[in-house]
Amino acid sequence: MAGKKQFDVDTALDAAMVQYWRAGYADTSLDDLSRATGLNRSSLYSSFGDKESLYLRCLDRYAARYGSRYDHALSRASEEPLRAVRAFFEVTLERIADPDVPDGCLIAQTAMAAPVLGPAIAARAVEALGLQRARLRTALDAARLAEDEADDFAVHMTAVNQSLAVMSRTGASRQQLRTVVDISMSALSRALPARS
Repeated sequence: MAGKKQFDVDTALDAAMVQYWRAGYADTSLDDLSRATGLNRSSLYSSFGDKESLYLRCLDRYAARYGSRYDHALSRASEEPLRAVRAFFEVTLERIADPDVPDGCLIAQTAMAAPVLGPAIAARAVEALGLQRARLRTALDAARLAEDEADDFAVHMTAVNQSLAVMSRTGASRQQLRTVVDISMSALSRALPARS
């Protein structure tokens, strides 16, 4: 049928997401996206809009994919707060160890490049980091951490999570990354109220 898309949109978005993740927004050309997705420029534009629109869709896809995993990890924070927060970090460590995806984090690298990106992309990265902080804050509230400490730990854990991604791109070993997590977990365990 004329005019009907002859490709899988999810597959094309995943391919574009990995291309952006691997090279970054500025260093990804339309030719790179065309090679990655198997779509010509015309199909890219008609299906996804311009390069920025496609990037925003990829950021949303990335945030949703890993956000749901983070939510699942933190879902038992009221019963087992330390195990839940460690599971949160495991999502990141498993992503870093996954040979099928690039090192690092698409949101972290977008945030680092925010000063030279368009305002819509920069705002989306800030929003994604805010959502990560909010999901941690909700989990820490459920764990009955004092309000001011919950705020501080949510900011800290978000920063640690993003630093794991940055460190992985510079060749930090799995053991070094786990040590970073262990130190944060130790601090959290001292701050949590005693469980009855």
